[in-house]
Amino acid sequence: MTTFMIVVFVAGYLMIALEHVLNINKATFALMMSGILWAAYSLCSHDPNLSEDLVIALGDTCEIIVFLIGAMTIVELIDRYGGFNIIIHKIKAGNKRGLMWVMAFVAFFLSSILDNMTTTIIMVMMLRRMLSNTHERWIFACVIVLAANSGGAWSPIGDITTIMLWMKSYVSSLDLIINLLIPSLVSMVIPTWIATRYIKNEPVEELNSNDPRIGYEVSHHHRGLSILILVCGVAGLLFVPIFKSTTHLPPYMGILISLGFLWLLTELIVRHYKLDGKMEGRISQVVRHIDMSTILFFLGILLAVGALQQAGILNHLAYWLDSTFHQPYIINGIIGVLSSIIDNVPLVAACMNMYPVVTDSMLATAADPSWSALFVEDGLFWHLLTFCAGVGGSLLIIGSAAGVVAMGIEKIPFLWYAKRITWLAFLGYVAGMVCIWIEALLFPHLPIV
Repeated sequence: MTTFMIVVFVAGYLMIALEHVLNINKATFALMMSGILWAAYSLCSHDPNLSEDLVIALGDTCEIIVFLIGAMTIVELIDRYGGFNIIIHKIKAGNKRGLMWVMAFVAFFLSSILDNMTTTIIMVMMLRRMLSNTHERWIFACVIVLAANSGGAWSPIGDITTIMLWMKSYVSSLDLIINLLIPSLVSMVIPTWIATRYIKNEPVEELNSNDPRIGYEVSHHHRGLSILILVCGVAGLLFVPIFKSTTHLPPYMGILISLGFLWLLTELIVRHYKLDGKMEGRISQVVRHIDMSTILFFLGILLAVGALQQAGILNHLAYWLDSTFHQPYIINGIIGVLSSIIDNVPLVAACMNMYPVVTDSMLATAADPSWSALFVEDGLFWHLLTFCAGVGGSLLIIGSAAGVVAMGIEKIPFLWYAKRITWLAFLGYVAGMVCIWIEALLFPHLPIV
């Protein structure tokens, strides 16, 4: 059974990695893989509690799915009302190198509020109004991918992997920000500084005003309305971590409250401004445009990892890593590199299942307290995992949702990225890990150790 499940998992991942070669959506293979793995476990284990275990795994997965649906709907709503067009007109730079720095920092901080995929879509679409040269847009787009992945690593809502770790209390909001902000910033600044040498220091071009999206028309004729939706949408996303820390309820409850508020607000706006004939401004209309294939991919992949956990395969993998390396920097460094080949969502999900959070009572009775202390809430291992899984995805363009999105929009060749950008991303990746190591040495009082 174990061998068969591993073969199915590896084959499924190979198909997912070859999504753009096969031209078949990766959600197809994720859903098939999850069903086959649970069926194989059911037929071979004869576990009398299988149905209960499956319900628990589905419940844990759906917590994340519901959160993602809510967050993606809010982001789509902001764009529909032209809120992101307001940001475009705030971006100012004297030359193209300066513009690259501005775009990198905007992507870095914007992805900490939204997510790296959404941020990349917004920023790369902005480039089409700012740059006419295809080669220059490729370089800018790659820098945005690096910045978005780095920016998502230090925020509890910045990346699906950080959302997963935060929702299950492996990390907390404030400690994650304190310990990973500087390493994430370093992992962005170093490759951006080198990338500026790839472009000429020329004046910035005039904005291209030809954009067919209705949101830009709304922001032009109803600027105050666009600002209102932008502010309320971002505030709704920021409300979630505050809600979780105050009520100790799961984050999806907070996102549902934010979504409900925006639903009410937009219903009143559509009725008042009579927007029905001009745009689909209601939540019930906007939700039809969110990327459901991505949602279904996460559903399938998380259920597949749950099957491996239930079969005990992940526990064996954890034992092998511990016995072979027994060093958090090496283990997470490997995980980060793997995340550039394999999607980081299942890697993080696997680690969460391999290494449970160590409680005070578990630490007191541990055979190796120093090693077990790495796995307490906000321990070094979890912060390293958050950073490496997020930033490591930048090593290859197919290693993150942000990279895949940029590749699709701008048609960036895989080998072009590997030749010109991979080594930059690796320098930033290693530099960020060194920063975490230095923080652990200089500030041992922080929760990172």
